[in-house]
Amino acid sequence: MADPLLILDDVRAGYGEAIVLDGVSLDIAPDAGLAVLGRNGVGKSTLMLTIMGHTNLRRGRIVFDGKDVTRLPPHQRALAGIGWVAQEREIFPSLTVEENLTVAARAGRWDLAAVNKLFPRLEERRANKGNQLSGGEQQMLAFARALMTNPKLLILDEPLEGLAPIIVEELTGVVRQMTADRGMAFVLVEQHADVALSLTQKAVVIERGRIVHRDDSARLRGDRELLDRFVGLKVAKAD
Repeated sequence: MADPLLILDDVRAGYGEAIVLDGVSLDIAPDAGLAVLGRNGVGKSTLMLTIMGHTNLRRGRIVFDGKDVTRLPPHQRALAGIGWVAQEREIFPSLTVEENLTVAARAGRWDLAAVNKLFPRLEERRANKGNQLSGGEQQMLAFARALMTNPKLLILDEPLEGLAPIIVEELTGVVRQMTADRGMAFVLVEQHADVALSLTQKAVVIERGRIVHRDDSARLRGDRELLDRFVGLKVAKAD
């Protein structure tokens, strides 16, 4: 069995003096997907920000690809191979689609040709500026830009929030394809619990900054009573 790509060991973190995460431990294998579930405000996005190095870590350690990155700043974690699709998308509005992609590019399997094949609409709009795109197109661009960094691990923080159903369907298909074809690990925070569990192999549930449940995604997806209790969402099952 391969060593974990990412390890969080007894992590306590937050903002300033405020503690949001307390005693969080988890790991993710190479080429695997982890769903992070929970109600709003329980610490899911703070967990993503902690992995990226944007919070005040008070205790514990973070190991990525065999190296202790606990004290590394965010840009060095990105260079180490952690990609991020932020909840706010954070594309460059004054740059064209192609400029948004190439400004972050690193050598690897994901290049312009590969992301354009994955997102044909972005190739069609390659000369348009970021602020000329629809919300769904901006999210596609955020995905594609993260892929252009050729990460070993991709952090997806509620990437489907506020999108039309047809865009949600398209982006979930993209996640399936990019992970199957390119062998990439990812961590997914998503309010659509059924979608998140259908895309991943493992899942954790967070309450009040602590992990309160761990399971195989398929098994948790089939336990509607437990999902309703922990996540509080009653939604139709994804295809």
